[in-house]
Order: sequence, then structure tokens, then C-alpha cells
Amino acid sequence: MNKSLVKFGGLVLWIIISFLPSLTAVFVRPDAWYATIIKSPLNPPPWIFAPVWTTLYLLMGISAWLIWISGDIKKTWALLTLFLFHLVLNGLWSYLFFGLQSPSYALVDIILLFTTILLMIILFMPVHRVAAILLFPYLIWVGFASYLNFYIWLKN
Repeated sequence: MNKSLVKFGGLVLWIIISFLPSLTAVFVRPDAWYATIIKSPLNPPPWIFAPVWTTLYLLMGISAWLIWISGDIKKTWALLTLFLFHLVLNGLWSYLFFGLQSPSYALVDIILLFTTILLMIILFMPVHRVAAILLFPYLIWVGFASYLNFYIWLKN
């Protein structure tokens, strides 16, 4: 089999895997509860979330793929296991916040998520610098989302 085809297939697979947390939106969405809670004045308009998350999931998938093709199998699978764990935290946030309507549980989750993304950046850097750099926009967005979550928790 052509190595280029295998690499491209791996890229597509890691991008698909990275988008899996977005499936939580099928089951939990902002509802009447969310409309009534006090939100930060910096809360972005609803339309911004789809393009931002689409971009971030794409960058995550490319980052994971770069780690996957980096070579050292033992180290690669340890890093990709951390990556998969972070995706669970990512998907869990929507369920906790919107599904359970629990800003407090969601805040714990997003702090763990932020920490895990930071850890991934640190651990990815020596293996593949670009893979680590691709996660910086995600870290910034989750940091901002952490502030929004904290504000909602504090004011409600």
C-alpha cells in the first residue's frame, strides 16, 4: 500500500476522531435555562461557536496526526492516549454544563481540560513542535471559555 495514502488516511481518521466531542451537541444544547442565566458581558454571540470549534477540531486532528506519524511508537501511543482522554473531557463539558445545567461541575471539567491541553503542548513540543503549536489557539479558547464558565458559576 502506498505510504502517502496511509498517511492521508491517518490524517482523515485523526480529524474525524477530533470532531467526536462535537456530537454532544446532538444531545445537549443551550435551552431556556441558558437563556435566563446571567452571562459575562464578554459572552460571544451564538453564531461564533460553530466556526471557532470547527477550526479548533481541525487543528486538533492535524496535531494528533503529526504526533501519530512522528515515529517513536511507545511515546506516540502514550501521547495519543492523553489526546483521547482530553477529547473525553472536551465532550463531557457540554453534558455537564447544558445537560445537567451545572456550571460548577462544568467548571471542574474545563479546568481539567485546560490543564490537559497545556500538558499536551508541553509533551508534544519535543516530539513535534508544529503539533504543539497547533494547540495554542485551542488553549486560548478554552482559557476564555473557562473565564465565561467561571463568571456564570459566580453570578448564578
